[in-house]
Amino acid sequence: MTHSLVRVEHVMGMAVSLDLDDDLPVDELERLADGVFDWLRVVDRIFSTYQPESEISRLARGELRREECSPLVGEVLDRCAELWDETGGYFDINAGGVLDPSGYVKGWSVQRACDSLLAEGSANHCLNAGGDIFVRGAPRGRERWRVGVRHPWEAMAVAWVLEVTDTAVATSGTYERGLHVLNPFTGAAVDELRSVTVVGPELGTADAYATAALAMGLAGIDWLAALPGHESAVITEDGRALRSDGLPVVPPKLA
Repeated sequence: MTHSLVRVEHVMGMAVSLDLDDDLPVDELERLADGVFDWLRVVDRIFSTYQPESEISRLARGELRREECSPLVGEVLDRCAELWDETGGYFDINAGGVLDPSGYVKGWSVQRACDSLLAEGSANHCLNAGGDIFVRGAPRGRERWRVGVRHPWEAMAVAWVLEVTDTAVATSGTYERGLHVLNPFTGAAVDELRSVTVVGPELGTADAYATAALAMGLAGIDWLAALPGHESAVITEDGRALRSDGLPVVPPKLA
């Protein structure tokens, strides 16, 4: 008998869904799922900017020094510094005047969870945290997972359907949280792009690149086109839909 497991929990302030499609005993699937959500709750306790006693909040207020924090904090801050350089300063965890690495942490934590799943024997899974997704392997009966990219004006519709495996899909947009991404050079909220999706090998990086491109505005379109090893899709505020040639999109008649 084959088994699979789908679990949805509210963690890190959002609905997170896990689909395990491995031929493993039910109790083993449940154990793997428990490990994923336990890890995400640890991440939330350390990095939540909404919890005053989280390490990242205390670090931002100067109540903790970096060396007093969990090693995970140093790992995240070091990678965010690299991403600041890679994006020409547009991915800036201090853009709002307060330390906030959330634009990297969500994708990074999902990626770490999926890497742990692989190490523990799950070769076919999909983890979706508020639209930031990593998939590995495939659901039974298919060669790849199908991932819908939400339409930024129609909540129940998709703009694209992607067919992917062993791949990260990250989307940053203004359609749910409003104009929450700032241009770090002007301090102004950006409003030229409605939705940016980046597809690549690692979710933390894809998540940060999507945020950076959104912060760039229209200039982010050309920047994304030049990114090695990544594909992208953009919807502008005036309704234009653009995508890279290599985006693994399913033709509409097959989606």
